[in-house]
Amino acid sequence: MTAGPPDRYIHGHHDSVLASHRTRTAANSAAYLLPRLRPGLRLLDVGCGPGTITVDLAARVAPGEVVALDRAAAILAEVEQLANDNGAYNVTPAVGDIYALGFPDDAFDVVHAHQVLQHLSDPVAALREMRRVTRPGGVVAVRDADYAAMTWYPPDRHLDRWREIYHAVARANQAEPDAGRRLLAWAHAAGFSEVAPSASTWVFADDANRRWWGETWAERTLRSGVAEQAMAARIASRAELEAVAAGWRAWVAHPDAWFSVLHGEILATP
Repeated sequence: MTAGPPDRYIHGHHDSVLASHRTRTAANSAAYLLPRLRPGLRLLDVGCGPGTITVDLAARVAPGEVVALDRAAAILAEVEQLANDNGAYNVTPAVGDIYALGFPDDAFDVVHAHQVLQHLSDPVAALREMRRVTRPGGVVAVRDADYAAMTWYPPDRHLDRWREIYHAVARANQAEPDAGRRLLAWAHAAGFSEVAPSASTWVFADDANRRWWGETWAERTLRSGVAEQAMAARIASRAELEAVAAGWRAWVAHPDAWFSVLHGEILATP
């Protein structure tokens, strides 16, 4: 095992980013995996973030151990607190590198990653490493959004520009923002012979969800890692980002506004 490339996380860990990530649950973000879970399985959650999905998964495999792994040590204190608050004492936080997982071969029954591969410069290498630590008969479960497949109504040039900026920043980091459609190909390249692909969506159309989604992205456009990297690379100016954020807020106010996020998913067996 060798450490992987120093990939840059596009979103960063601004409060606006973490607030969005904390809304994620096993039900709304890992439903494709849930039928494969049972008590006693050992599970690795790679790129666990604030741990809301992790803790949900832990409840489904308890008393099996769940390792919550992230390269950002600071976020793991939040994971530990959330696990303790929910009585998920089978969760073990750990700092780690997806390209060089510090576990022996065949260590886990389930290896899970949600919205992780899209941020990597070598997702195939990451999948190979996830495959290595998965036991025969186990499963690697991956879900990623596909930015080019995101769609909204009504049409808005500011949201078009938002996606252009996001694509440019991600690809400047040697990452692939349209990861969802590529998961099957990446799994095949990583050596998986049995792969079950699927897809699912998030939809933001009722008043509360539309407002939350649009306001979150307005804030992230100005204050997250996307903003910092876009300006540093001269992909967008501060004035452009402010116009995009205003566009998000104008979209929120439209009574017929609708936004859909398509995700690719795979269940891959070593």
